[in-house]
Formats: sequence, structure tokens, C-alpha cells
Amino acid sequence: MPQHKTCLIKIPCLTTAHRGQYRCKVFNLYHEAWSDVATVSIGPSSIVEASWVEVDRGLESQEEVHRSTFEDGVHPLQQIRRSSSSAKNFYATDKVALLIGNMNYHYHRQLCAPIADVHELTNLLRQLDFKVVSLLDLNHQEMCSAVTEFLMLLDKGVYGLLYFAGHGYENYGNSFMMPIDAPASFTSEHCLCVQNILTRMQEKETGLNVFLLDMCRRRNPFDDIIVQPGLLKVTANIVFGYATCVDAEAYEVAQQEREVANGIFISFLKRRVCEDEKVTAMLDRVAEDMGRCVITRGRQALELRSNLSERRSLTDQIQTAECSASYSARNLQWAVAHVLPPSHSLQFDCGVRVQLGFAAEFSNVMVIYTRILEKPNEITSCSAQLTDFPEDVDVDLKKSNQETLLEAGSLLLFPEDLPSPEAPSLYTRVRCLQRLKRELTFTVCLHYTYSNMDDEVQENQLVTVGKPLVSKLNLHEPRPSPSSSGSSSVSLDSFDVPECSFFARESASLESAFYCAPTERASSSHSGSLASSRTANEPEETDCPDLFDTPRPLVASKSLPHGQVNGTNHKFSDTDNFHSC
Repeated sequence: MPQHKTCLIKIPCLTTAHRGQYRCKVFNLYHEAWSDVATVSIGPSSIVEASWVEVDRGLESQEEVHRSTFEDGVHPLQQIRRSSSSAKNFYATDKVALLIGNMNYHYHRQLCAPIADVHELTNLLRQLDFKVVSLLDLNHQEMCSAVTEFLMLLDKGVYGLLYFAGHGYENYGNSFMMPIDAPASFTSEHCLCVQNILTRMQEKETGLNVFLLDMCRRRNPFDDIIVQPGLLKVTANIVFGYATCVDAEAYEVAQQEREVANGIFISFLKRRVCEDEKVTAMLDRVAEDMGRCVITRGRQALELRSNLSERRSLTDQIQTAECSASYSARNLQWAVAHVLPPSHSLQFDCGVRVQLGFAAEFSNVMVIYTRILEKPNEITSCSAQLTDFPEDVDVDLKKSNQETLLEAGSLLLFPEDLPSPEAPSLYTRVRCLQRLKRELTFTVCLHYTYSNMDDEVQENQLVTVGKPLVSKLNLHEPRPSPSSSGSSSVSLDSFDVPECSFFARESASLESAFYCAPTERASSSHSGSLASSRTANEPEETDCPDLFDTPRPLVASKSLPHGQVNGTNHKFSDTDNFHSC
């Protein structure tokens, strides 16, 4: 940190991105010396003797009802009717969602639908004011770290939602999500147990815990271990929405080349998720829709498990003190994972000026474009291409520096028939940013030709754009185990967060120099009341207004017989024991 040359360094807005190893350099013109290394750990596990004041968070703390006694002289049924008639609407202190879509498995069948499913659900949940982290293709370590970061965003009264699309299985009542590096003979040791995540969520005293598992639930023949998850509390706020039944398979749509299609679960869920209904009632409607579909009947049916005793909905409003320490800390921690590099303007010696722009497709997938802004008249043609990306990230060289987003491998940002912009651009898609260990550095190669010369000339500039999006969280690094985390129920109130005006400035810096915010596409009547507050939680993931508005035809495959849906022939492809909605 060369900008800090004082005796005291104060970091006013601390997040987990600041953890790591630090040392100090003392130097003059003749010599330099380094201090010992100090390891700085950020998070609830680092707070040993923290103290904080528990504040009144509203409805839940006010309604500590006498559960074991009734009013004298009043019949219990009359008292229940009286309390229900005067009950207030429920609300959340915040709403947080972690969406994981695994497709490119190393030792198992590749999936297609999770990329569209995660993208679709991300945009819908943002319309409901959820803070959403959307991640593709995580290995075991990255999934564990992502869940830990997700848990840090939870607190008392917060609505937490976890969605997973990928391979999975269920043994002895426990559900297991498979990372992309799970071996062929996988066991629970190689996967993440959903019930263990639930116990950790309950320690945060969340207001609502929703799990949407878009995976198969067949038994794993390689795994005879009976996992004993932590003891679940009776919180009456848990909802499980399974894409298929116990010991059954999930299916995905067989799609044509270069076509984006939702899986079965999301195809039905997206029509209902924005409805202002109790979560279980909304999922019941999804199950009914699936039951009326000829091609899913008898093959895949949504299963709902819940102990939700209150009429809580995903559309519930957020009510909290806007400048409370916990709310500001959550905003800042979430914003860290969604900051894009600012637009760059590069001036080359030949007089050409090139613009670099950035857009987020997911929290760990970024699109970079290059555009020629100015060039001398004597230069007849020129283009700026990106090369020399670090090995940590995944860049398909065959699809880099393409003239359209579709050719660059992005099927979600814009439709194929989008007219070309007036200023032509070249697009490169950078994936797996969660594996980036250092700042993202690449080379901009300018190729140009003078009018009086036949040979092409090349100039290079090295560009460093920091650690974009989720790479700041270093998900590739192990996190402390839950058992060693000390008081996992430590509230974010214990962090010293300055006044919330900082986040207003921080969120303003999230604006991309390239694309607009996602298009609002909620179809329910409730969506109108949310329009004013949706943009507060939207990082720079772009959306195509025409891509998902109407249901797409489901592509036929040989694994299932034909069915009729709205007069169109459809068939689904079987993904063995695995899923893709």
C-alpha cells in the first residue's frame, strides 16, 4: 500500500477483502528493511471478546408472545383470531441470496441449463431487493468459501436464500451439492451438505431460510456414510423447494447450439417467484403448474418441505435503520464482490486512443470490450486485441476478441439479432474470476496499418485493472472451519462501520461505463411497488429484455416421448442421476 506513509494506517470501511498478510517496509536512499509478517483475519471468527448492544429490530422482538399461557377469561381460539386480525405485515431486516450454477464438471456429464437458470433467477431476485451473488463452476474449496461469505451477510431477521443448479444426490435425508471437481466415485466428503449449511444459517437468527435445490435426489451408491448434521433448532422459518422428488432424477432441456434455455424448474418458477404470496403458497403454485404439464407429469415433480409458520414472502419489504452498523457492513461486504474496474482510456504512440470497458455477466464472469475512440487520418485500419491473461482465470482464446458478444461466448447479455453499435468493438469473456490470486493484468495489442504501407504495425500496452468482482474475496483460500469459528452468532453490529454515506458513494462507483442496469421484467402486480428501490441492489449484470420474456420451445430429444404444451411438441433429455432443471 504505497499510498500509506504515516505511522498509523486506519481502514475506515473494513471487509473480508482486506484480510491477508501484511508487513512494513522502512527505507531511505541507501537501505531498506522489512518487518515481520502479520496475518490479519477479518470476520466473526476473529472477534474473540467483542461486545455489542442488541437493538430492537422491530416486529420480531416486539412480538415475543406468551406462548405457554393465554389471557384470563379468553378462549384460546378467540385469542388466536384476535391476534391474527391485528397482525402486522412481516418484513426482513435485509434479503441475501447465493446462487451457484455448476456445469463444466471434470468427471461427470456436462450440463447446459444452469447458466441460464442462475442468470434468470438473479434478475428476478434483484427485483425483490435481494442482494445476489451469482457464481458459475465452483470447485469444492470455492463452494465452501462462497457459503462462508454468504453466511457473513446473514444476521438477525435477514432473509437468506440459497439456490443450487448442478449435479447432486440425497442420502439418508441429507442433500449434497456436487462441486465441479468431485471425483467419479464421489462421497459426502467431496460435496457440501445442505443441512449443515442450514444449521449455520440458524445460528444467525435469520428471519427466513429458503433452499431451492435444482438437482437430482437419487441415492449415491458410492456413499455409505451417514452424515450427522448439526442439531437443527425449531425456528419454524425453513422452506425447501426440491426440483424433483426423493430418489428421482431431474431433467434439463436439450438445447440447440448457441441457444439459451432454462431448465424445467426455473421455467416454471420464474412465472411465480415475484408473486406476493407466502413462500410455500408460491411454490405450491409452481408444483401445480408442473403437474399440469404433460411432459413433466410422472417424470419430475416439485417437492416442498417446510415448517414455515408465518406468512413470510420473498416480496416482503426490508425495514431497518438505514445507517445501522450491521446494515452498512452488509452493504459494503456485498458491494465488494460486485465492483467493476473503471473504464480505461489508453493513448498509443501512433496517436490512436483506445477505450476499455467492463461489464459483469455473473459475479465471477466479466466481459471486456475494446473500442477505437480516435485515430489519425493516415491510419487506414486498426484494432485493439487483448492477450496474455493470467493462468488463474479462464479465457477461451478461440472466442476472445470477437466482434459480437455471441461469438465471444456470452449468450445472456444481448440477443443474437442486436444491431451492431456505431463504434465497432471487440469482446473478450473472462471466467472463473474467483480463482484470481493477484491483480488482473493483460496486454492490449494495437494492430494498425498506414495508408502508404502494406505491412501491419503493432504496439503493446500492459494494463492492470485490480481484482474485479468476486476475486476480491479470495474464494480459493480455505476458511476457518465452523467448529473453530468461535462465536458464529457474532452480529455484524460488532464491526466498526462508519456512517452509511460511504456506501452511497461506493455503490455509485459500481456504475459500468458500458451497459445499463438489468431490465425490470416482473409480471406480477406487486412488481410495480418495488420499482423505486430495485436499483439499490443491482451490480453491473446486464439483461436482455427479449431473451426470457416468452417461454422458449423445449427442444426434443430421444430419451422421452413427445408431449404437447400449448400446441408445441416438446421433449426433455434425461441427465442420468443428475440435474439441470
